[in-house]
Amino acid sequence: MEIPFLDLKRQYLSIKQEVDAAIQSVIDEHRFVGGEVVSSFEKSFAKAHKVKHCIGVGNATDALFVILKSLGIGNGDEVIVPAHGWLSAAEMVALSGATPVFADVELKRFGLNPKSVEEKITARTKAIIPIHLYGQICEIEALAELAKKHHLYLIEDAAQAHFAEKSNSMVGSWGIASAISFYPSKILGAFGDGGAILTNDDIFAKQCRMVANHGGLSKNDHQVKGMNSRLDTLQATVLNVKLNHVEKWIEARNRIAKRYSEVFAAIEGIITPEVNETETHNFHIYCIRTKKRDALKAHLQNAGISTEIHYPLASPLTPAFNSNDRPENFPNSFQLQNEVLSLPIYPELTEAEIGYVIEKVKEFK
Repeated sequence: MEIPFLDLKRQYLSIKQEVDAAIQSVIDEHRFVGGEVVSSFEKSFAKAHKVKHCIGVGNATDALFVILKSLGIGNGDEVIVPAHGWLSAAEMVALSGATPVFADVELKRFGLNPKSVEEKITARTKAIIPIHLYGQICEIEALAELAKKHHLYLIEDAAQAHFAEKSNSMVGSWGIASAISFYPSKILGAFGDGGAILTNDDIFAKQCRMVANHGGLSKNDHQVKGMNSRLDTLQATVLNVKLNHVEKWIEARNRIAKRYSEVFAAIEGIITPEVNETETHNFHIYCIRTKKRDALKAHLQNAGISTEIHYPLASPLTPAFNSNDRPENFPNSFQLQNEVLSLPIYPELTEAEIGYVIEKVKEFK
């Protein structure tokens, strides 16, 4: 049996009629940038996340850059980012002119470790960017307290955490803003790149919209130095359709994750994701940990099961940042890079496929 890590074609086929009709309507209207389709999606997505504003942009990386520029963060400033996870936050901090300062993560949720963060705060620190990794909210309340205590901006990288919830609050509720990704593989994915900024701050929302739109709210209205980052109309219409299905997709992912964990938790040497029953985890990624990661990955590959490593190298140890940091400075991040393994998890997996993944993991020695 061959099981891909992700099969987006299956998802498309399940909603083909709706998506095709929506795309055709955009083509018929010949409105490919902006318009009611985009604003309608922005309003619906903001409402679904219990926040006031959603600003559609080109991708989540752009979203982070727009947020940083809108806050005036740049040369001479420092921003604390996680050592483990996708490195967009660190990249955008560097490209804004500021210095990314890496802090270690904790091993339960893989998010920023508040203790490590506090140790990294200096007089130059202006913001903290935690990542809600794999679809679960990090230790956000403790990080929000730290940000408040030290008068810092809290920017949530929620690229993977659509609809994740804690204490009746969703991503975008704790910080000044959050960055969302609509990359095709995400819980809510477009048919290309796409992203958004979520915020409850009216003035900041206006500032972000201007920065993302050549510095103004309308054509030839250049109030600030901006850029061009748009969620295009075709992507917005696809997302509008998918928004009606995402709740049941998340429920399906949770069912698969629960089934995996019930079996894998009993296997010596495998650590399964920790889930707090009072919170919502979207299981964008189902990530286990094992010291035999590479051998298990090879075993599953030989059985036709595709897996991924999220992420194989701690960000401060990559050539891109050349920070001369050593693994011992980020013990948890270094441990994770050698242990994490992501298994197939998507709503369209059949019972036979789920059972096959379980069987092949169980037979690994």
